[in-house]
Amino acid sequence: MSVRRLADWSDTRLRRLADEYGTPLYVHDHDRVRENYRRLTGAFPDADVLYAVKANAGRHVLDTLREAGAGAECASAGELKRALDAGFAPEDVHYTPVNPPARDLDYAGDRLAGTDATVTVGSADTLDRLESRGFTGRVLVRVHPGVGAGHSAEVATGADAKFGVPRDRVHGVLADADDRGFDVRGLHAHTGSGLLTASDRDDHRTVVETLAELVAESPVALDRVDVGGGFGVPYRESEPPLDLDAVATATRDALAGLDVELAIEPGRYLVADAGVLLATVNTTKETDGDLLAGVDAGMTTLIRPALYDAYHAVRSLAPDAADRVPVPTSVVGPVCESADVLAEGRDIPRVERGDLLAVGNAGAYGVEMASTYNSRPRPAVVALAGDDERLVRRRETLADLTTHEA
Repeated sequence: MSVRRLADWSDTRLRRLADEYGTPLYVHDHDRVRENYRRLTGAFPDADVLYAVKANAGRHVLDTLREAGAGAECASAGELKRALDAGFAPEDVHYTPVNPPARDLDYAGDRLAGTDATVTVGSADTLDRLESRGFTGRVLVRVHPGVGAGHSAEVATGADAKFGVPRDRVHGVLADADDRGFDVRGLHAHTGSGLLTASDRDDHRTVVETLAELVAESPVALDRVDVGGGFGVPYRESEPPLDLDAVATATRDALAGLDVELAIEPGRYLVADAGVLLATVNTTKETDGDLLAGVDAGMTTLIRPALYDAYHAVRSLAPDAADRVPVPTSVVGPVCESADVLAEGRDIPRVERGDLLAVGNAGAYGVEMASTYNSRPRPAVVALAGDDERLVRRRETLADLTTHEA
């Protein structure tokens, strides 16, 4: 199936996992990750698929996608280390730093020197910094196309000057990199995150067409175009799934006539609907508006609702939920912030203290963005593969919070 809704998860299994491992708890289903990867490669059979590690950098996820055949796209030295340590070959790794700190480039220079890894540069001075560290290997130049789309303005990357070289300067950077002896391979751009609608698809095609025009007029021979990722998944129950075949067709059409290899960088699409977050209701409160359900997960566990005003489906896993009357409910966390809200005004069977709630589409940018703000330990993660399950990240303790303090 092209989309997995929260209702498709087994209530019985999720309740058992919560009983065994406690809450808050992330549950990641690797069978679904593999299914998503197969669907994606079916739509893009000739593309080099590079998993965007920032979506979920857990070793268990990296192992699953490496074994399936994916490469890795890394935005930081930490992600680069995780990918290489997980066994990704350097030639299957793209390092795509944004305004990289010196220590990141120091690490990349050490690990990537003499390999066939690819570095994507988003500014002219990154070439200086790489060259000074002895790296003159494969590079792509990231383009700022001036067009962006996505689930919110904060992730419409293509429209943000922070990312990439302005279009009118791209050829100069390509020529400069070639003159310095870098192995210049191609261009890169990323429209944004969470592309889902026909309008998003049109913006994506515009970005790819911009890359195609720049390749056709390039002063340096290029053989690779990386169109980024951002392929969306429906977070709301009423939203249809992404028309992935239409995206693939639009991408191929925009590159028609060019003799280049296509690369894509999916992250969310591969892991979002492969994860749920489980939380226990610890407090209920009647108000003049919604019923408030206070749970043991909050913005430190899943920050997307507070950061992006993002919607995540919420479901009661109480065994008798079907017999309870739905009431407008807001699900709030234990953090001392008014922004600590996971869901507002949802019609949920009336909650009671001790009930278990499931939050959908939590496999991407969930545990990866978790923090210890308010000195709250981060949650555990359980990975599923068929009938097998294992704890792949233990729950942090209060003692863990001060481990790094002198």
